[in-house]
Amino acid sequence: MKILVLSFYYTPDLSAGSFRMSALVDSLLDQLPPGAEIEIITTLPNRYISFSNDALQHERSGVVEIHRVALPAHKSGMVDQAKAFLSYAKGVMRLTRHKRYDLVYGTSSRLMTAALAALVSRLKRVPLYLDIRDIFVDTIKDVLPGRIARPLSPVFSLLEQWTVRRASKVNLVSEGFSGYFTARYPRSAFSYFTNGIDREFLNIPHSADVAPKPVATVLYAGNIGEGQGLHLVVPELARRLHGSHRFLIIGDGGRLALLREEVARLGVSNVDILPPVRRLQLIEAYRQADILFLHLNDHDAFKKVLPSKLFEYGATDKPIWAGLAGFSRSFCEQKLPNSAVFEPCNVDDAIAALQRISLASTPRPSFIAAYSRKAIMDQMATDVLATLARHSSV
Repeated sequence: MKILVLSFYYTPDLSAGSFRMSALVDSLLDQLPPGAEIEIITTLPNRYISFSNDALQHERSGVVEIHRVALPAHKSGMVDQAKAFLSYAKGVMRLTRHKRYDLVYGTSSRLMTAALAALVSRLKRVPLYLDIRDIFVDTIKDVLPGRIARPLSPVFSLLEQWTVRRASKVNLVSEGFSGYFTARYPRSAFSYFTNGIDREFLNIPHSADVAPKPVATVLYAGNIGEGQGLHLVVPELARRLHGSHRFLIIGDGGRLALLREEVARLGVSNVDILPPVRRLQLIEAYRQADILFLHLNDHDAFKKVLPSKLFEYGATDKPIWAGLAGFSRSFCEQKLPNSAVFEPCNVDDAIAALQRISLASTPRPSFIAAYSRKAIMDQMATDVLATLARHSSV
């Protein structure tokens, strides 16, 4: 048995997709029958220009073989991303040309890796298991200018139809995606294995209850892109909360320059922006912070998503201050004690929500028990192998 895994990001890259795939591969290794192999085709670390992490282009560890395709230098622009994906696709086709597989697994947030996995599975005439982490057709309507989105939407919609219908099983990372996919693909089989809490975050020491600081530290750590819309809220929040709150932003992305420009335009001095850090440093930053901040832009597409960052934040005992709508808002309010949710991009509502936060330590043992990444990925690995077994028995 040989499983091909296609994932644009993989360890040691810093991204939700990378962390998710690493955990799934570990779970698959625990369940694979003797003689089975996994081949992973990914890219050399490229998520952030400001963070580099050396990795081998080819390596083998036991029954796992990893190929990392080198990409041309690129930023977060659409043209650069398209060029990067084309390089990856060429690498995948070259590396798989003369090989046989029993199942293709593809994980994708922007549809294209999923479509590439569908193409390879068709060429190899083997079952396809898809892991969908975003609704790309929905997202481009919101984040791209209309003159670009209108002609592209029907093209990507057709590509999505072909890709999803080709799959033997489709996992949706957010139950908020259910309405969209089940209405369009009633004959497809869906599962809902979400993101979860990685083992590095399971035993973060609780904070000691101390007297409130004169200036509270509000921390956001993650991507700084159009999807987060930090440039639309953080600078104005910092201006309004000057003297009582300091904002620490750790990350990189396509809207970093806009965030810096808006901070400079408002002349605020209580916003510090640092490049991405490794996970051990990130955990320490969480421990030192007083409030953990999260924000998704005010687009309809983001009402269906469930940010992986919520699972990291929920593993701490820190208060969570989040600009969310739709499914992620409901999830946060129902599952995460001491979280205060506000309407995205609404500074007045954000400040009102801030008043509902308690700075006292708030452990969340029930949340941690329910959303251990290992437990979720163990179940998903069982489902992947069951999909292969069903196809083999036909």
